[in-house]
Amino acid sequence: MRLCVAVAALATGLFAPMALPAAETPPKAGKVAIFPLKDIRPGMQATAWTVFQGTVPEPIPIEIIGVWKKASGPNDVILGKMGGKATVTNVAGGMSGSPVYIDGKLVGAVALRISVFSPDSICGITPIESMLEVREFDTSKPVDPPVRKVAEIPQDLMQRLVAAGVSEASLPHNAPLMAPIQTPIMFSGLSSSTMRTFEPLFEQMGITAVQSGGGGSTAKSWKPVKGWETSLNPGDSVAGILISGDLSATGTGTVTYNDGKRVLAFGHPFMNLGPVDMPMAKSEVVMTLASSYQPNKLPNTTDVVGALHQDRFSGIMGELGAEAPMVPVHLKLRSLNEKNAVVREKDFNFQVFVNQKYTPTLMMMTLASTIEQINEFADEITYRVSGNVEVAGGGSMNVSTIFADSGSPAPPPLLLANWWGEKFNRLFANPVSMPKLTKVDCTIDLLPERRVAAIDSAWTPVTDVEAGTEIPVKVFLRPYRGERMERSVMVKIPAGLPRGEHRILFSDADTLNRLQSAAAAGSRFMDVPETVSLLNQERSNNRMYVSLVETRATYFTDDKTLPSLPASMLNVLQGDHTVSRSLAGTPETAQEQLSVPFDEMVSGSYSLRITVK
Repeated sequence: MRLCVAVAALATGLFAPMALPAAETPPKAGKVAIFPLKDIRPGMQATAWTVFQGTVPEPIPIEIIGVWKKASGPNDVILGKMGGKATVTNVAGGMSGSPVYIDGKLVGAVALRISVFSPDSICGITPIESMLEVREFDTSKPVDPPVRKVAEIPQDLMQRLVAAGVSEASLPHNAPLMAPIQTPIMFSGLSSSTMRTFEPLFEQMGITAVQSGGGGSTAKSWKPVKGWETSLNPGDSVAGILISGDLSATGTGTVTYNDGKRVLAFGHPFMNLGPVDMPMAKSEVVMTLASSYQPNKLPNTTDVVGALHQDRFSGIMGELGAEAPMVPVHLKLRSLNEKNAVVREKDFNFQVFVNQKYTPTLMMMTLASTIEQINEFADEITYRVSGNVEVAGGGSMNVSTIFADSGSPAPPPLLLANWWGEKFNRLFANPVSMPKLTKVDCTIDLLPERRVAAIDSAWTPVTDVEAGTEIPVKVFLRPYRGERMERSVMVKIPAGLPRGEHRILFSDADTLNRLQSAAAAGSRFMDVPETVSLLNQERSNNRMYVSLVETRATYFTDDKTLPSLPASMLNVLQGDHTVSRSLAGTPETAQEQLSVPFDEMVSGSYSLRITVK
């Protein structure tokens, strides 16, 4: 009997998975010895540290399989077979950066995995030598790097966003054998429809965006909390924050190395941005989801303790105690009744990561999602927007518009979000300097019906007029499912207007904005104040504009409008014209005389001909 028990025990030992390492103390920050890549041999026993639940890292035994040459671009990768809890969870999302030690010396970071259906938990380890190179980039980072022109939102954005779910997924045979452990951006507080809508845009940026919970519930500020000095030890969970507050977006991985001030993590790129300033926070793991297809840690981001400064091929680097700027945003949504009285209102307060590529997109997403997640949301709704964007050194940008369903395939909240994001896109696209937004405040009123009106016609009893007089005009507009609307205005004929035939133009905002915006788009030297000035000049689409049109040219340059420009002045400007500044013109001059406010979205135009005697 004793012999049988002994044999059974021996057999169990031979065929059991790798035993857990003896009780060890989780690694701490500070100087650590490096285990060189050249000394790695198959069969070596290593230990990785990562958090499966809570905030305390646990050891994972790893058997070294060998070194796979040039498996990650030009870099070698160490292959290892994970044991312990990892045999159940597999190589999970969020393990990126888990430090690996041999005999107490740091080998590198768990950063890659092979296959998604393999029964073996095979991981790829980025050597620590490659990750330490990231620190060298930080010492050479320019204080104020040159601003690159941000990619403009494509003209067909609406069609692609509406068709978000029709793109063909990558086939399995196209997937690489070894890939970085996925670090999805986890959005919490945003609607599922918003996530589906914007998925194609994130795919173009190389980002996996997922709807989740918890992502930043307690990270209400981007300033480091007290006690940051002792945070983020190797093996701890770490997060980069894109949005924090009532809405949140974060990416979570594991700390590989901490010298007491600077932190290395992930072992692969986060968003592949290079130099970056992003809040860095601690994270707790609710649970680690075991799956042969998509294993993932489910984290909650907690306190901000520093800032990420580098996002490179071999990993990310952050500095404890450092502060990264964010844009404070306040969105107020108000539901109004038929008498324009406020019935209910809701406030959203959050902060947005500052980046010329991502800030406009994040502004779009947050606005669209907040509208879609209130009970007052409906198809037959009109959205009236008013807001203010404060820009350090650039003044204040005022925003005002109104949106309703006008037959477009895209829903009004998405059209409104696109309009909102384009304002920030133009600010961040200026090629002179990065804008510093100190505050964004926006109020959105939900009006309980579709309010649109198209300019139909106009009439005046007097078509032969004298310069310096006023004439009465009636303007007619067609609303959605209602009686024709009529407005009476007095149009002043300027005293110096030449004799002959002229036009009175009744138009929407787009008609007057179009050429000026096209001219500004060709300018390569508009700074932040000029961009703000130009944005403030744009007309609002809840007004009808009355302009007197003359057959004299108007020119636009940067944020300046030059009506009825004499030929001599034009010759001077054309002589000073350079490739960095545009000069665009139209053969006519439309001098705005007045505007009529409406509580509808006004569209279209109509010309009334007059003759000056």
